[in-house]
Amino acid sequence: QVQLQESGGGLVQPGGSLRLSCAASGRIFSINAMGWYRQAPGKQRELVALITTGGSTNYADSVKGRFTISRDDAQNTVYLQMNNLRPEDTAAYLCHADGVKSYSFTSYRAYWGQGTQVTVSS
Repeated sequence: QVQLQESGGGLVQPGGSLRLSCAASGRIFSINAMGWYRQAPGKQRELVALITTGGSTNYADSVKGRFTISRDDAQNTVYLQMNNLRPEDTAAYLCHADGVKSYSFTSYRAYWGQGTQVTVSS
């Protein structure tokens, strides 16, 4: 069984910073891509940032220049450093892992975390 667990969310004032962490656990051989999505009430889930094993990254236009995604393949962990936070960044942030290969199966699979709440308010 593969599981994703997020941490690091919380309440922060505008202009503040947070760092989110997501650790994948289980019988994992490799993960091709890990990223963060967010979903606010009444809004669609959107991609915030993504990073692949090759090191390429992809950011939503709204967070470009403010957020930085990184990963530690040895620990199967992805991080999202969020700086200069704005009220519109308020959402549940969900970790996503794609192209996950486990010793328990031969195919690649995708997994979602339960989410961690980020609230930006003065």
